[in-house]
Amino acid sequence: MDSPDTATRYSRQVRFPLIGPAGQERLGAARILLVGCGALGAGLAEMLVRSGVGTLVLVDRDVVDATNLGRQSTYTNEDVERRLPKAAALAHHLAAFNPLVKLVPCVTEFTPATAPELLADVELVLDGTDNLETRYLINDLCVRAAMPWIYGACVGSSGMTANIVPGETPCLRCLFPDPPPPGTLETCETAGIIAPAAMLVASVQAAEALKFLTGARAAVRRSLLRFELWPWRCFELGAAAAPRADCPCCAERKFPFAEAAASSRTAVLCGRHSVQLRPASPLRVELGVLAERLARFHQVKQNDWVLHFEAEGVHFTLFEDGRALLTGVNDPVAARTLFDRIIGT
Repeated sequence: MDSPDTATRYSRQVRFPLIGPAGQERLGAARILLVGCGALGAGLAEMLVRSGVGTLVLVDRDVVDATNLGRQSTYTNEDVERRLPKAAALAHHLAAFNPLVKLVPCVTEFTPATAPELLADVELVLDGTDNLETRYLINDLCVRAAMPWIYGACVGSSGMTANIVPGETPCLRCLFPDPPPPGTLETCETAGIIAPAAMLVASVQAAEALKFLTGARAAVRRSLLRFELWPWRCFELGAAAAPRADCPCCAERKFPFAEAAASSRTAVLCGRHSVQLRPASPLRVELGVLAERLARFHQVKQNDWVLHFEAEGVHFTLFEDGRALLTGVNDPVAARTLFDRIIGT
């Protein structure tokens, strides 16, 4: 315990004998990476910050939207009105109830280009994402680096989670060798989602993270946990399973998602009626200069992270890393056409 405030804040957790003072010290020294600050990520972040993790790196590509408020904890109407990036808004709210934790918000996308810097010096990666492309990328990077990560997913009233310990447990590609074809899985856009499903997955992920971070590796669950809340069903798969001998990732050491030169330049965001556009190569945009040019034709608003305006019934949000989020359109081709016409390539 570093101070009276620390001792008081975490006293009930320290009294839990499987954590104790030594476990709390280890937790306070930990640096972890959370990829995705939506329903899973926000819930995970809140529980871990309240638990006293040392440093939490928050990565998210999106801004807070009104549709998020029904299930994504800590966000507010003011965040929506200001079009704040989720990573920045979440860090602000988390700091308000635990200033002892170091929070590192990163308003960017987790890609092969951005990942090396984001992964530096972390000991655990947490999956708060809503898309398979990023999960398979996390899996490639973590297996290659022998770094544990915790997978989580939810849709409708169901969810699943697994602890991936490279060399010890099946990895994501052991469980699901290849991503399914587009359109074959339900999403929150097609099936909806209820908040308790996300909170239950996040709670299980957070509990497993505490085991990792406090040194209780023997207690870490070694199975894929799946549940359905409505009606209730719960089961575990592969409790004693090892990495598959024919896994392209664990056994053959092939990492196509990590080694891809670039993934798709467009992405339709789950449940948002929005399309993200990504530049062909990394760049840094001077938002102030762009705002001056656009202000001649549009009513532009800007904060420390993004600028936004409306045109032709579509809401544009532009980020410093060159990404653009167009809300009010679902077709990637139409979004790219509109972007090129109004912003330019």
